[in-house]
Amino acid sequence: MSSIPSGVDRRKVIVGVDTHKHIHVAVALDHHGARLGDLSVAADTGGYTELEQWARALGRVDRFGIEGTGSYGAGLTGFLRRCGHRIVEVNRGDRRSRRQNGKSDTLDAKAAARSVLAGTATTIPKTADGASEMIRQIKIARDTARKGRTTAIITLKAIAVNAPAELRESLEAMTDKQLLKRCSLYRPGDVEDTTASAKHAIRALAKRWLDLDDEIAGHDRLLDQLTAQAAPTLRDGYGIGPDTAAEMLIVFGDNPDRIKSEAAFAKLCGTCPIPASSGLTNKHRLYRGGHRQANAALYRTVIVRMRFHQPTIEYAARRTAEGLTKKDIIRCLKRFVAREVYQRVMLDHRARTA
Repeated sequence: MSSIPSGVDRRKVIVGVDTHKHIHVAVALDHHGARLGDLSVAADTGGYTELEQWARALGRVDRFGIEGTGSYGAGLTGFLRRCGHRIVEVNRGDRRSRRQNGKSDTLDAKAAARSVLAGTATTIPKTADGASEMIRQIKIARDTARKGRTTAIITLKAIAVNAPAELRESLEAMTDKQLLKRCSLYRPGDVEDTTASAKHAIRALAKRWLDLDDEIAGHDRLLDQLTAQAAPTLRDGYGIGPDTAAEMLIVFGDNPDRIKSEAAFAKLCGTCPIPASSGLTNKHRLYRGGHRQANAALYRTVIVRMRFHQPTIEYAARRTAEGLTKKDIIRCLKRFVAREVYQRVMLDHRARTA
């Protein structure tokens, strides 16, 4: 750690932190951009306390700019927030700057502090200490289980197609449920030929699929319960089930007021149009950024409404008569649903905090 400079006790201090699994590196700047010092601490409660006390000793701490607030920096972010500090989430540094100036933990921390001081980093991180974080963790388990279940049945069918003729023919013309039930009941005995080994393999895959299916059902019940408790108004929306509501709440986090407007939420979901005009033209293009899982959840809601929701059906018919394609209509409807979701979530949030 460099020596702490002397000066005015009440100067404004901005601290940038580059986070890692085992250590965090911090660099402090004053409000003029002058470097005040740097510090490396362990990524544990003792290190967080040391970092917070070091920053306070330098002056009046204005903000902390932290990289990786949702991963390696999550513990430090929560600790500093409980201490009453303002936290700003800092994205990875510009690649051009890294090529020109090199890269090290100290340089990354300094760049984080400068981005906060310059106002280019303004994002408030999610608090991740309530229902939304619980939903996120459960949904991760559910989504990975679904991937495993899909892989299991695909692999089972591949082995069955390449199995010896007698075994393969006995499994033909079966539905998935019948196939899984039959395969899970196999008793291959001693594995002495390819038929026995194939039965052993497909029995294991069938049991895996059934176990994962039970696990997914348990996750779904819990997500249904949590989303109904956390956002009842959101769940009342047409076509918004537990899966879509969970994805929306994950995007908002446990402090949804960090998203300042429905337009900001639409951009966060990748549903906002971006101007692409030049001269006398007036065109827009799609925004390719944002949370892609949330974008997909909005798409599923729109498809449900286009099939069963009468006002949406009438809107689609009117826009089709105006010359819009189905793809353009879906884009418009996703933007409308994003606005509705924002209003419903904020209504639930205000009711919860009132």
